Amino acid sequence: MQKYLTSLAICFFVFILWAIYVANTGQSNGLFKLVSTLPYGDKIGHFCLFGMLTLFANLATRCRTLKIKKLSIYWGSLAVWIFVTIEELSQHFLPTRTLDIYDYLADLAGIIIFSGLSSLLNKWLNSFKE
Repeated sequence: MQKYLTSLAICFFVFILWAIYVANTGQSNGLFKLVSTLPYGDKIGHFCLFGMLTLFANLATRCRTLKIKKLSIYWGSLAVWIFVTIEELSQHFLPTRTLDIYDYLADLAGIIIFSGLSSLLNKWLNSFKE
């Protein structure tokens, strides 16, 4: 099961890298066109893509946490947050992209909500081990 979760996280990350490459090079595709037809489609896309990546990363790392004082942060969530921050800030330097604080906030909302979902799913999966 763990190999499947790790493979899923890697494949989804590669998919996101592809989408970033397409956007960075100014290309268009059917997925981008579909998202652009939905109200707030771009923000929903950011929320879902990085939320799902967070979920998969957390499950792939067995929901391991980093403790900072009384706060526990999933390693997967932390990795996605760092990646998202760098990726969003890099858009400032690309003529084909636009740095947008609302995209970043949608990313963060996805990371936070799906971190909570990771916790629930991890507890549920661990209940089968007992």
